[in-house]
Amino acid sequence: MKQDRRYLERLSIQFPTEGAAATEIINLSSILNLPKGTEHFITDIHGEYQPFLHILKNGSGSIRKKIDEEFKNFLSEKEKKSLATLIYYPEQKLAEIHQTQKDIDEWYRLTIYRLVRVNRRIASKYTRSRVRKMLPEDYAYVIEELLNEKEEVKNKEAYYNGIISAIVSTQRASHFIVVFCNLIRRLAVQRIHVLGDIFDRGPGAHIILDTLLGYDNVDFTWGNHDVCWMGAASGSRVCIASVVRISVKYGNFHTIENGYGINLLPLARFAMDTYTDDPCFCFPISGSQEYEPYDFEMDKKIHKAITVILFKLEGQLIARHPEYGMSSRRLLDKIDFLSHTVTIDGKRFPLEDCNFPTVDPKNPYELSNEEKFVMDKLVYSFINSEKLQRHAEFLFSCGSMYRVYNGNLLYHGCVPMEEDGSFKKVRVGEGAYGGKALFDVLEEWVRKGYYSSDVAERELGQDIMWFLWANENSPLYGKERMATFERYFVKDEACRNEEKCAYYSLLDNEETIFAIMKEFGLDAANPDAHIINGHMPVHPKNGETPVHCNGKLLMIDGGMSRPYQRETGIAGYTLVGNSYGLRLVAYEPFISTEDAIKNESDIHSVTEVVQLADRRLCVGDTDEGRRMKENIEEIKQLLEAYRTGEIKEKI
Repeated sequence: MKQDRRYLERLSIQFPTEGAAATEIINLSSILNLPKGTEHFITDIHGEYQPFLHILKNGSGSIRKKIDEEFKNFLSEKEKKSLATLIYYPEQKLAEIHQTQKDIDEWYRLTIYRLVRVNRRIASKYTRSRVRKMLPEDYAYVIEELLNEKEEVKNKEAYYNGIISAIVSTQRASHFIVVFCNLIRRLAVQRIHVLGDIFDRGPGAHIILDTLLGYDNVDFTWGNHDVCWMGAASGSRVCIASVVRISVKYGNFHTIENGYGINLLPLARFAMDTYTDDPCFCFPISGSQEYEPYDFEMDKKIHKAITVILFKLEGQLIARHPEYGMSSRRLLDKIDFLSHTVTIDGKRFPLEDCNFPTVDPKNPYELSNEEKFVMDKLVYSFINSEKLQRHAEFLFSCGSMYRVYNGNLLYHGCVPMEEDGSFKKVRVGEGAYGGKALFDVLEEWVRKGYYSSDVAERELGQDIMWFLWANENSPLYGKERMATFERYFVKDEACRNEEKCAYYSLLDNEETIFAIMKEFGLDAANPDAHIINGHMPVHPKNGETPVHCNGKLLMIDGGMSRPYQRETGIAGYTLVGNSYGLRLVAYEPFISTEDAIKNESDIHSVTEVVQLADRRLCVGDTDEGRRMKENIEEIKQLLEAYRTGEIKEKI
C-alpha cells in the first residue's frame, strides 16, 4: 500500500538517510529467516505456585532438551540432571555445591564453560542485538564475548579460557553463574501465554503474579476466577465475598492476609459472635498444603459467615438483573425454616444445616447491620491493598477475554452456543451479542467495571464481572449453574450436578470448530491454526483426550490444582510451540522445590507431538514477522523517496 508523503516524512525522522533506511531493511530481512521462538501455553494454575514456577524455570522441558542436544553422550545422565537443576535453581544449588566441592575453582571453570554452550544453543534463535538487550549491565560485555564466536581470534580456546579464569580469580564466579542461569531461562521461552485461572484453591496466586510481573513477554486470557478477583479489586461486594469464601474454604488465609494484606479480623469476630454454638459441620476447610489452622473451629465459623453473606449479595445482584436468567439461583427465599427444607427447581430437599441466625425469612437477602459492617471493612481492605491493585492492573494491561496470536485462537472457557452449533445470543446491557461480538462487549464492560469514573457504568461493569464468574452464558464459565448452595446444604448429589453447555458436546464437530475459527478471523485451512482452550479439566485416566477435531482444538487443563489430580490422573498440561511444531506435555505431581533441588528431580513428563511442521518455521511465519514485512515495504518506499528526491535526507 502506497504511503502518503506525510507518513514518509515522519518515518524519515527514524531513518534520516538512505543508508539508515537500507540498513534497517537488511536487518529486518535477516531476522525474518531466524527460527521461530518458543511459545509456552499454560492454564488453570489455581495458586499452585511451586509446580508452576518449576515449569516456568524448565520451560516445559525445553531447557533439558537443549542440554541433551548440546552434550548428547558427552555428559552422563547425572551430570545433565545436575546442570539442569543448577539452571533452574542457581542460588540454592550453589549453596549446596559450596559445601561438597573440594576444588571449587575448577568446578566453576567447567560449569561456566557448559553454561556458555547451553546459552549459545538457546540464543541462536535471536539476533545479537536482542540478546544484548537482555544482558545484565554488569556482565554484558563479558557474556557477549563468551556467546559470540570471534573468527579474528586465532587461539579461541585460550581467549575464552582467559575470560573464564578472570571471572574465577576475581571471585565473581558464583554471581556470574546465577546471572548466566537466569539468562538461559529467559531466552528459553520467547512468549508465555497464560490461559486463565491463576487464582484460588492453591496458596500462591500472589507469588505467581509477582513472578510474572518480572517478565515482559507474557500475556493472559482471563479465566472466571481471575475476573472475580479483578472484580474484588474494583470493590465489587459480591466478588469480594466470592473470593473470600473460596480462600477460606481452601484454607488460603496466607494469600488473603499475608499475600494481599486483607484484614479478616472483623469477619472473624462477627463469625465467632454469630455462630458461637454452631458446629458448622457443613463448612469444613479443605486445606491447601500450607494451611496451618490457628483455630480450626473458628475457621469453619468464618467459612459459614462469609458464605451466608455471599448468598445474600448474589440474591441482590440476580434481582437487579433479571436478564441474567438466574432467578432459580435465589435459594434463601426457598427455605422452609419450619420443615428445614429447601425447594430447588420445584423439588423439595431436606437441609443438612438450617441455622441461619442472620437471615430474616421475610427479607432473606438483606444484610444485617453487622454483616454490612463486615463488608464495609472488607471493601476498604481490598481497594486499598497495594499489591492486589498492582496485580489487577497487570491483568488488565496484559490480559483480555481472548487472544489471536501467531494464527492460534486462545481463550479460557468456551464460546456460548446453541445445540445446533450456532452462536448463542446473550443479553448484555441493552443489546444481545453472540460469537466474537459477545467477547468484545463483555471485555469492554469488565474494563469499565474497574476504570470507569461513571458510578452507574462502573457498578454495571462490576456486576458483569460476577456474571462472567458464574452465569451459564459466560464464555469463562459454561455450565448451566454454579451449585454452591447445594454442595453445602443438600445431601442429594443429583441436585449438585453442573451440566456443561452445548459447546463441550461440539468439540469434535469440524463444522462448529471451523465456524469459531472463522468468526475470530482465523483461516481454518491453515495447518498452523488452532484453538487453545483451558478451564475444563481433561481426565486422561478415564480415557479423555485433550486433542479434538483432528488437532484443531486443544484443551490443555490437566489439573495442576491438587484437588483435581485425583480425578485427572495427572498434574497438568502445558503446550509448547516452536519452530518444529506443537507438543503437549503432561506432568506427574510435583513433590516440592526442596526435593527438586536436593535430589535433582525434575517433573516427570510425557510429551505428545500434536503437530509436526512440514518445514522449520521462521520469524517470517509469525505475527511479528508479518509486521516486519509491512515495515520493510514502508521503509522501501522511503528509500525510493530518498532516491527520487521526493524526500530529502536529513544529513
